[in-house]
Order: sequence, then structure tokens, then C-alpha cells
Amino acid sequence: MRIETVAVDLGLRSYEVRIGPGLIGRAGAEIAPLLKRRKVAVVTDETVAAVHLEALVASFEAEGIAVTSLALPAGEGTKGWAQFAVCVEWLLEQKIERRDVVVAFGGGVIGDLVGFASAVLRRGVRFVQIPTTLLAQVDSSVGGKTGINTPQGKNLVGAFHQPSLVLADIDALATLPARDFLAGYGEVVKYGLLGDADFFDWLEANAPAMAAGDAGLRQYAVRRSVEMKAGIVSRDETEEGERALLNLGHTFCHALERATGYSDRLLHGEGVAIGCALAFELSQRMGLCSQEAPSRVRAHLKAMGMKTDLRDIPGDLPDAATLVGLMGQDKKVIDGRLRFVLARGIGEAFVAEDVPPGLVTGLLAEALR
Repeated sequence: MRIETVAVDLGLRSYEVRIGPGLIGRAGAEIAPLLKRRKVAVVTDETVAAVHLEALVASFEAEGIAVTSLALPAGEGTKGWAQFAVCVEWLLEQKIERRDVVVAFGGGVIGDLVGFASAVLRRGVRFVQIPTTLLAQVDSSVGGKTGINTPQGKNLVGAFHQPSLVLADIDALATLPARDFLAGYGEVVKYGLLGDADFFDWLEANAPAMAAGDAGLRQYAVRRSVEMKAGIVSRDETEEGERALLNLGHTFCHALERATGYSDRLLHGEGVAIGCALAFELSQRMGLCSQEAPSRVRAHLKAMGMKTDLRDIPGDLPDAATLVGLMGQDKKVIDGRLRFVLARGIGEAFVAEDVPPGLVTGLLAEALR
């Protein structure tokens, strides 16, 4: 397999997403042209550090680049004020200057937190994303959304801050636990559902082999996902319109994540998969699409061994009215009205602002039974 490149076209802030095998071991050579001085600061988590940090550090040292690193605790709980403060203060202690480069090395939590830290450090320093999970490679590392969670909700504090480069090493996916890989797949399937029916057809045929370890199929899925995200971000960077389609499944997902305390009970990508299934069910109940569409979505997710229903989440959940209330803090709320990404069919998503709350409550009440 060769390295493939997808461009994110944002004028003077354009950058490349490079996708392929061996990129962690080549990171020093890939990043060196960006450096004004031969120094980088790497922020990662303890799980990624144990598996991949040695190879990354060696790649910088081979290029004569000095490297310091910080490993934060793994998990969604890290993505809050406390570890954000640890990260920012450490970067200041390392005397990172505005012309320097910070490296976010890990999954979506690290990418979001380190990107936000980079956005506010000295009013903005450059950063490079080296995503190590499927979810981060296909979604969170691309597009410049950074931020942290608060008690009021997910990603409510953050900034748009584009990376200078993204290196998606397909080999890193081989080290993921099966549950983490499948959680990331929730974001992959989202792209087919929101705007590329042919890609969804391809996933139905190829995703089982991809999950079983076929690196070539994995690279194609990552590249196609990144192509779709890059195109949307290039046209609508700050989510004034089309970019909102990327939130398919997320209004349900974010409420469920908050209800489960951002814990291992529900990984983000699992919530996205459940949210997509619910969004298609809601679309069908509103007469927007045929019954075949939600049935096909649910059948594919089940065939992949993924969570598809609220009943698949361990432990108790709040009642339907409470879950709808949790959606009220979502970033996608405008003038107090809930916005959902719905679909007229597979690959035909659109943003709806006129969804009756009672219909959502009824759907969730039924799903909780």
C-alpha cells in the first residue's frame, strides 16, 4: 500500500491528510518541513504511549528533532477542564513558542483537547494530528473542531483551529481492541448514510473483512471518509450549513453520552451508530423515507456486531423526557429549537428544524421498553 493524500482546501490554512502504512515511523520526516526550529512537544495518552510513543520519538530523533512528551490518562473523562489545564501548563513549561508545533498523538479525546490547547496557547500555535484510532482518522482529526466537555454537555467549550498536517497511519488500527475499532466504524458508516449511497453499498459488502483486519480495505474506507469530510469542511468550515450534515446521529448520541456520564458504558462511535439508527427510524415515522431504509441500517450495524438499540447500553438510562431535555444543551440548538439530521433515504441526509418534540419522546420511550 502507498501513502495517499487528501487535501483540505481552506485557502492559506489548507493542509494535507496523509493516509497509509508506516506513518508513525516516518512522522519526523513528514513534520520536519513545518518546523521553524527542531523541537516538538507531543501530547498523548497512557495507552497510546505504551504501544506507539517509542517509535514516534525515534522518528523525530532520526531527523535531529528534540522531542518532549506528556501522557495523559486515557478515556473520555480526560476531555475536561482538569486535564486541559494540565496540558496547557505543561506546554508553557516546555516553553513552546507561537512558531513551534505541538503534536496530538492519540484518539479523538487527545486530538480535541490538544487542538484546543494549541488554539489558546499564546493565542494560537500550530499543531499536527497523528490519529491512532479509526474514529479519529476518519472524523475528529480532520476539520479543525477542538474542545472539551463540561458538566453542561459535550464539546460546549472549544474553538475552530485547523491542524497544519494530519498523518493517519493505517498500521495503528491493527493495535486497537475490537470494541474501539467498531466504535470508530460508527463514524465511517455515517458518511455513507449522509451522502454516499454507493459507499454504503461498498461497506455492506466489505466492512466485515475490513473489521477482520484487511489493511487495504481499511485504507480505502479511511480515505473515502476523509474525502467526504474534507470536501464538506472546505465548503463550510464553521458549520453555517452543509457541515451540519456530519452531525447525523449526534443529537441522540450526545444526550446518551451525557446520560451515561461520558463513561465506558457508551463509546462515542457506539452512540453515533445508535443515533444513526434512531435518526432513520424517526425519518421513517415522519414519512420522509421508506421502512426499508431504517431496516437496512439496523441490519448492517447488527451484522457488524455493533450496538443498535438503547437496550444495548448496559445499566439504567433516564426516561425519554429526560433524554429529550438533555438534547436541549446540544450545540445544534438554535433559538431553543432542536435540530436533527434526518434522511430521505440512504445517502440523502438533510437538516430538519421542525421535528415535533413529542415524536422524539415517543420514539425514545418505545426504544427504552
